[in-house]
Amino acid sequence: MSERAPTPPAAAPAVPATVVPKSWPFEEAAKLVERMQKSGKTTALFETGYGPSGLPHIGTFGEVARTSWVRRAFTELTGLPSRLLAFSDDMDGLRKVPDNVPNKDMLAEHLGKPLTRIPDPFGTHASFGAHNNARLQAFLDGFGFDYEFASASDYYASGRFDAALLQILAKHDEIVAVIKPTLGAERQATYSPFLPVHPRTGVVMQVVIDRRDVDAGTIFWTDPATGGKFETPVTGGAVKCQWKADWAMRWHALGVDYEMSGKDLIDSVRLSGRICRILGSKPPVGFTYELFLDEQAQKISKSKGNGLGVEEWLRYAPPESLSQYMFNQPQRAKRLFFDMIPKAVDEYITNAAKALGQTEAERIANPAWHIHAGYVPNSAHSPLSFAMLLNLASVVNAETPDILWGFIRRYSPDASPDSMPMLARLVDYALVYYRDFIAPKKAFRLPDATERAALEDLAATLAACPAEASAEDLQNLLYDIGKRHPFAELRAWFACLYQVLLGQPDGPRFGQFIALYGVAETGALIRTALERQANGATE
Repeated sequence: MSERAPTPPAAAPAVPATVVPKSWPFEEAAKLVERMQKSGKTTALFETGYGPSGLPHIGTFGEVARTSWVRRAFTELTGLPSRLLAFSDDMDGLRKVPDNVPNKDMLAEHLGKPLTRIPDPFGTHASFGAHNNARLQAFLDGFGFDYEFASASDYYASGRFDAALLQILAKHDEIVAVIKPTLGAERQATYSPFLPVHPRTGVVMQVVIDRRDVDAGTIFWTDPATGGKFETPVTGGAVKCQWKADWAMRWHALGVDYEMSGKDLIDSVRLSGRICRILGSKPPVGFTYELFLDEQAQKISKSKGNGLGVEEWLRYAPPESLSQYMFNQPQRAKRLFFDMIPKAVDEYITNAAKALGQTEAERIANPAWHIHAGYVPNSAHSPLSFAMLLNLASVVNAETPDILWGFIRRYSPDASPDSMPMLARLVDYALVYYRDFIAPKKAFRLPDATERAALEDLAATLAACPAEASAEDLQNLLYDIGKRHPFAELRAWFACLYQVLLGQPDGPRFGQFIALYGVAETGALIRTALERQANGATE
């Protein structure tokens, strides 16, 4: 989400609403257009939710980025203004002490209290909730997202939700009837949409509601620990709603038009939608995205620590590549581990390059258009793929950018960090990725008889080849040599080049690699590999 263009003012739509580009954000936006036409509203409200008991993570990025893309598509289709509300559920009671914070003993003394009423264990903010909210906003700001921040504690306490809370009180039994069948016997006996905040301890109480006074706007309940009887208003921040009722209440009170959520919340969306209708509102347009899997196709869990974090991704690749990863097929389960990074980088580079030569109609269906909020800058261009840079770094055992730039300038004399800033960024990322992931795993294998003959043929052919041969000519030369030797398929020939010469399982177009690394240098690389076999040695 870098180099975000400013949000245009409300104007005539850039795309006729009857013409929906073939990309999922526009398809989602078209559903919202239909809702807006029926409701008569002229400003659309998008919402994303966040539980601030932990730090922002890659799922937070994905949800806000995807929602922002739908929002941008909505603007293109309608020209109508919109808002994105990043809502923090910071009035939720702290259920357990996180592992990654200081002063755990202090936090343990405040279990059950709203996060905004617990001291900050880091000592930097007025409360633990305020600390995590600040981290969330810094996280979102770092990616250039256009949003408004909202705090549940502020909205409850200020009275923003009072009218909706009184409606829930009036519709209490209908709402209980929706939720009860989904609960176990014990919870069925105690469930109420209201969780009163204990006036003495400050703990969010999950207790039986003894009776209600709709006219007074209060609930009556008993403290199970002391037997004390309390009458609590449902307004002014004296209660917190249970999760599904809280979600529905927000939709109703704020007039939310669009909110997406993960596959694990499908039942919650359905039940919250029913409650929203009981309150007299239509639930927002929704979109269900799939969850992330680890390398073994297991669901990623924060407690297991088997996922890949935003900070980790951004250590090895630009943020645009993370956006590209999130853009691709959001309704399909996606593996999220380090090996996915190079592919995402090169997909982004390919799309950014395409965008520079596309018509406006073609461009708005391009992921790069969405990633850059409608404007793909020229600086997004790179003449070399990330995979190519990784292979070059592997062959030359690069430790500094200057080593790679020496080869790059021979391949593209006009290339420089100033003229090609994206390439410069990729060079830096490639060195780090190579050092951490490729160098420790390099494993050369010996060629078999067929491969040896083909490699000797390639070395001899390159010896007679001009140094300035183009990447395309070199690629055709490789095809010809592969066809001259009895490989079952050409793919096996290229696999030989990657595995025998580079010590890697795969790689980019090898003709371009030769042009980048050098014709004579590649010949020497082949001779080294053949000598390795002659000596019976492996690395």
